[in-house]
Amino acid sequence: MQTSARVVVIGGGVVGVSTLYHLAKKGWTDVVLLERTELTAGSTWHAAGLLPLFNMSYSVGQIHKYSVALYQTLEAETEQPVGFVQCGNLRLATNRDRMDEYRHYAGTARTIGVNAEFLSPSEIAELWPLCNTDGLVGAIFHPEDGYIQPADLTMALAKGARQMGATIHQQAEVTGIEQTQSGEWLVRTNKGDIRCDHVVSATGNYARQTGRMVGIDIPTIPVEHQFIVTESHQALVERREQGLPELPVLRESDASYYLREERQGLLLGPYEVGAPACFADGVPETFEKDLFPGDLERLLPHVEACINRVPIFEEVGIKDIVNGPIAYTPDGSPLVGPAWGGLRNFWINEGHSFGITAAGGAGWQLAEWIVEGQPSIDMLGVDPRRFGDYASKSFLKNKNEEAYSNVFTIHYPDEERAAARPLRRTPCYDRMKDRGAVFGQLFGWERPNWFAPEGVAAEDKWSFRRANYFQPVGDECLNVHENAGLQDMSAFAKTYVSGPGANDWLDRLVANNLPKKVGRIGLCHALYPQGGVRSEFTVMRDGPNEFYLVSAGAWQRFDWAYLERMLPADGSVRLDHLTTQMGVLVLAGPKARDILAEVTDTDLSNAAFPWLSGQMADIGLAPSRLMRVNFVGELGWEIHHPIEMQNHIFDVLMDAGAPLGLKPFGIRAMNAMRLEKSYRLIGTELSLEYAALESGLHRFVQLNKGDFVGRDALTQWQGRGFDNQYVTLEVGDIDDADALGNEPLLNQAGEIVGRATAGGFGWRLGKSLALGYVQPDLAEIGTELEIDILGKIHPCQIVEESPFDPTNERLRA
Repeated sequence: MQTSARVVVIGGGVVGVSTLYHLAKKGWTDVVLLERTELTAGSTWHAAGLLPLFNMSYSVGQIHKYSVALYQTLEAETEQPVGFVQCGNLRLATNRDRMDEYRHYAGTARTIGVNAEFLSPSEIAELWPLCNTDGLVGAIFHPEDGYIQPADLTMALAKGARQMGATIHQQAEVTGIEQTQSGEWLVRTNKGDIRCDHVVSATGNYARQTGRMVGIDIPTIPVEHQFIVTESHQALVERREQGLPELPVLRESDASYYLREERQGLLLGPYEVGAPACFADGVPETFEKDLFPGDLERLLPHVEACINRVPIFEEVGIKDIVNGPIAYTPDGSPLVGPAWGGLRNFWINEGHSFGITAAGGAGWQLAEWIVEGQPSIDMLGVDPRRFGDYASKSFLKNKNEEAYSNVFTIHYPDEERAAARPLRRTPCYDRMKDRGAVFGQLFGWERPNWFAPEGVAAEDKWSFRRANYFQPVGDECLNVHENAGLQDMSAFAKTYVSGPGANDWLDRLVANNLPKKVGRIGLCHALYPQGGVRSEFTVMRDGPNEFYLVSAGAWQRFDWAYLERMLPADGSVRLDHLTTQMGVLVLAGPKARDILAEVTDTDLSNAAFPWLSGQMADIGLAPSRLMRVNFVGELGWEIHHPIEMQNHIFDVLMDAGAPLGLKPFGIRAMNAMRLEKSYRLIGTELSLEYAALESGLHRFVQLNKGDFVGRDALTQWQGRGFDNQYVTLEVGDIDDADALGNEPLLNQAGEIVGRATAGGFGWRLGKSLALGYVQPDLAEIGTELEIDILGKIHPCQIVEESPFDPTNERLRA
């Protein structure tokens, strides 16, 4: 065992070995992998080896695509068999909503270069002649999909890593991890200690134990997953004798199972309700390369569904029931990226419920991140910092079991899952609920999505088309536009920056000039080192070196970890986390000033309180920070207040506003109105994949202000020329389905020239809109393009940015 390395990867499953392989491929050969027993010993050895390209996530879709492409070439590269069977993947549909899901996914797949085909029931019968097609409406087929032998894949990656100079130690159990005063890591093992610059946790079922060694709670707990292996069947034997290829992997999504051939028999893998989480407190020392007892009774509904769809399944004997732990997270996506809590150069590659499919891509991107300083694709969807301290052990157990049972449910765009809710509630939660609020969850917080009018059930009926809340959301938008609305945005992340070095430090972190005067507000973006957009902060200056920062609630830990990591070593800057101390109510609409004037003695006139300014004021009896900004494009204020005083403020505002038509409004109305203003969101319109200037942030990026993070790279990117330009589009020929995001944008010849990032109906304009990116030569106002929405081609036209109130007269009113 050597005593030093550049990187130590902990965990010898396919994910850890892939990470090692890709680090070596990037030229970092002084890298070591430590495995407590032997390679594949965790979940890799008993995995079914499926390679599903299908994934509704833009991030995960690209990860899976890379993996499948890599695995096709790995055997030739390493001369090590991987057992890749490219038989294709057939997903069945029994209803229109399922086909809508497939068609929406197909649009996403097209934007990232994944081929998918649609089949009719008769074509399904031709491709899968042993399938009963009764009740099917169609299917989606991935010809490049298939399955692989997980152990063989791992050994091929290990061989490739070793050939490039990496080192693997088996029977090397990690017993402790410490960070030294110099920032170096000390990894203690039963074979000696290793000092290193970086540590990667890829420990699968052991992730929580690994996290405890460094003082963090990694939000993953395994869930038991079973699959049934059968004896051979004569029909499959005869197909082999006739030289016919293996049947594609069959997924009957509406019955929640997958089925593939296995040695002329069948392998059935259900995702059942009731599968228990396991190892919540860590893996027992006695559990090595082991399995749990099979529980056939739990699988019977899926067995019966499979017999209905593939009748030969009733004729085969059961050879084995494999029941093993598979890592899960609350949303089912993996955790790939840096840790939080001040753990510099500690990396996470955990929570892989589809680890065989994701291993190649996850290892690729994490290696990019470690070596280059950032990944090459937008990884926000899998960033470990998307969860917070609210994700307790009990929370994870409930949410992970829910995520497992929902693998095959239809993933609607506005989907909200019920487990472990409500958890974080603001004081006005009950007041909102009494007014018909239908809640969603963000970073553990309950937030009203929309409000059901009297006589309408306060429940979502999700759809890829216009859902049951379409008209109520429209009514909320129009009421904000004509009267005024009140919204709870307490989930915003709030940070206070102070100290003698605060001004200079913050100025170097953001691309815009900081507000110059006390009480002024600016929109400031933190960039990645290569020039893409990392974070968006609303910044209010309180003094020469005092600033109040507001950022996206979903990325609270993400933003805090960045600010904390960038702090100067001399202690000249202090950060205070105020998110749970301060609530936020947004009052917006043309009558907002009149309502607010009834509950404060602050002068609200334009002269005394202009747009993009803030003041401390009493609202009723409650001291508050009034900020004249909002995300809907109307006259309005954000009211930041001590959270314990929220109900007092809520009540005095609602009482004062009742005669003027004040009503609450939700997130979905806000999103519809932000489309009309072309407002961008982190993780959709703003990401590392698009340069800040590609995103149309010219007035927020001051290249001549002096040095800031990402400035030089952005200037160089600009010199090379941009590949994309942010645009707003008006979509025509709409019936009952608007753009949702990730739809391909096409030229008149049907060629992809961009992608939509968001879409919906703009109620104030009465038009269907989309935001997105296109090639710069097609970004002129008036350019006519096409957009694929659920498989139907619609005409669309580029319109001016902020098609509603482009000069912001209503904001300045």
